[in-house]
Amino acid sequence: AEMATARLSGSENRLVSLPLSRIRVIMKSSPEVSSINQDALFLTAKATELFVQYLATYSYKHGRGKEKNALTYTDLSHTAEECETFQFLADILPKKILASKYLKMLEKEKRDGEVREDDDEAEEEEDEDKA
Repeated sequence: AEMATARLSGSENRLVSLPLSRIRVIMKSSPEVSSINQDALFLTAKATELFVQYLATYSYKHGRGKEKNALTYTDLSHTAEECETFQFLADILPKKILASKYLKMLEKEKRDGEVREDDDEAEEEEDEDKA
């Protein structure tokens, strides 16, 4: 049985582009997974490959068209933002922004956070005065 699995494994490797060993490592990183069936590993690899292909094709067709014959990060992030099917990817494919704009956003969040914390402290002091 082991030899049949080994032969099957060899032919499966040619049917998928993604490395099965890396996919196995990712699958095993889940605490719920104890063992991985060869067929499950192959099907996960193939499904992942087809998904990436679909994402790339969709993003290229619906891209901004800023670069001819090229798929850009902007095309992918636009797809994640605009297409409901791919919105779950928005966190890992965010729109690019300038570092200066990001730093301003962080500064604003920090200022807003400090204001809230100051308000909480003022309320606590008032409560102590009443007691």
